[in-house]
Amino acid sequence: MKSTNEWSALKKVIVGVADNAKIPKIDKSLRVVNYADKTDEEIKLITSGLYPQQVIDEANEDLEIFSNFLKDEDVEVVRPKKTDCAYYNYCPRDSVVIYDNLSIVAPMPLKARKDEYRSFEDHLENIKTLEYNHTDDLYNVECLGNPNILATNNTEPAFDAANVLRANDDILYLVSNSGNIKGSEYLQNVLGNCAKVHLLEDVYSYMHIDSTIAFLREGLMLANPSRIKSKADLPPTFRNWDIIWAPEPVDIGHYPGYCNASKWVSVNLFSINENLVALEEHQHNLRKELEKYKIDCAMLPMRHSRTLGGVFHCVTLDLERDVA
Repeated sequence: MKSTNEWSALKKVIVGVADNAKIPKIDKSLRVVNYADKTDEEIKLITSGLYPQQVIDEANEDLEIFSNFLKDEDVEVVRPKKTDCAYYNYCPRDSVVIYDNLSIVAPMPLKARKDEYRSFEDHLENIKTLEYNHTDDLYNVECLGNPNILATNNTEPAFDAANVLRANDDILYLVSNSGNIKGSEYLQNVLGNCAKVHLLEDVYSYMHIDSTIAFLREGLMLANPSRIKSKADLPPTFRNWDIIWAPEPVDIGHYPGYCNASKWVSVNLFSINENLVALEEHQHNLRKELEKYKIDCAMLPMRHSRTLGGVFHCVTLDLERDVA
């Protein structure tokens, strides 16, 4: 199993499932990490429990279309077990960092997601885990309503794997509500001398990196201009990369009463190789920008990407890419 970047030719991938997706009972971790931008009155309107069956069924239909597309591209596709999970198995990207032959299980800040990787651990090799049981002092309630204060303190490592983008010897790690500095230090410790972790700070607190930046090939990235204002916002290692500035996205909306991502989830594309990406089917302005760099776009549906919180990068976990 080899995968050290976001763009080499894809050989094997996990694609998520929407079965049993739910909103857990709101505890301190969920309140500050996922809903720091909500008022107490808005929180009262959030219903814990299973997502509407229409959302689950239509999301699964779109995931199947995506899986079939990948298979047609000679990619081996595997799926998580349809377990009765505490949160969901829709976004395998969130819980494990794949680097070379390592499967690094992230110490996820949401308590409900601690064992989420177990629904697909049979497909992982050389699993590295950290024993943790996040205590209340990890979570900073001062973040509520203030995007300049992050949800987690640095008392212990906590991060989602979706805070990470890989560029072979260099790793970009977003410090946000879903990833603290202690988490980056733990990741660096596991990687050792294999790769250098670079911090992206003070650009976006809510919450993963893949609605802000996508790596397209060596030296070329896609960036969300509402968060990355200039190359100066990037760590020095990445300031010499070319940037495609994402155009204003088409807002595809969300299921009434359920919204877990902004319209900028449009940036959340997934590379099959350096010249082909999967892109949400309404984002034709972005398609045109990518085509200027000779990147073809498979325009595919993901109707509940804002509802469930993820498009094609989120719902995948690439296990093997061509490293030749």
